[in-house]
Amino acid sequence: MNFKQLTYFIAVAEELHFGRAAERLNMAQPPLSRQIKQLEEELEATLFNRGRSAISLTQAGERLLQRGKSIMTQLEDTRLEVRRLGQGAEGRLRIGFVGSATFGILPNIIKSYRAHFPEVNLSLLPMNNAQLHRALISREIDVAFARPELNDSEFVTRQLLEEPLIAAVPDTMELDGGKPIDLRALEGASFVLYPEHPRPSFADVVLSYCETQEIDTSKRIWTMDLQTALSLVSIGEGICIVPESVGSAKRNGLRYHKITPALGSTALSANFRLDEQGLHINNFIKIAQRVARKTI
Repeated sequence: MNFKQLTYFIAVAEELHFGRAAERLNMAQPPLSRQIKQLEEELEATLFNRGRSAISLTQAGERLLQRGKSIMTQLEDTRLEVRRLGQGAEGRLRIGFVGSATFGILPNIIKSYRAHFPEVNLSLLPMNNAQLHRALISREIDVAFARPELNDSEFVTRQLLEEPLIAAVPDTMELDGGKPIDLRALEGASFVLYPEHPRPSFADVVLSYCETQEIDTSKRIWTMDLQTALSLVSIGEGICIVPESVGSAKRNGLRYHKITPALGSTALSANFRLDEQGLHINNFIKIAQRVARKTI
């Protein structure tokens, strides 16, 4: 039994008239009758009681009509689901991100994507750069927001923005309001750095900039993530160099200052696998770039 035969059978079973069924199927009656007869022979079952003036379904025919309609419904549902998945309107998308991305444009990107594709299930996974790299390679995530990027010939990188580095300092530190500060003037200050492992990391970018400007970073406190680093700053353990967007979220116990002379900058990028051709990712990256352009 094939799809065409099932379609013919359902038409006759619903009309209970070969002529009306043939008209509905836009075909002649004799070929339709032959198809039904062939189906009965193949199934080794009589599907219709044929009277002089009317036909009716046998028990076998009633069961086939019941199952046939269910099959047709499943096929149509499958067709629609596959089409929506192919259009990127349904499915799932797994997003990995560095913690500092949540202070910048990432929330707006997620909101915009959900508004356009509400049926796509989003998984949001915080990671450091090394974890993002491994997760992309092993296909545990689909898109990675990294600082500044993930270097791999198998990845495509789309830089979204670049922002200066600023200093998060305890609010107990005697500084002149919110004016820019010279890090070289903060003698004896401990630098809270993250992540400690794996290396190289964002911490090494900060240390490299400081070394270039001959800033003393000999006193170091290592931690694993941005949130812990800010918590340590808020209780007076040291200062922390962070992307400017982090300063948009106020936090008790600390203040944010621009740095003079400028220490350097950091970029935020969206990364995905070179062999990934799915519409879900393409749609997401387009929205991310659109949001980034509006932010600049």
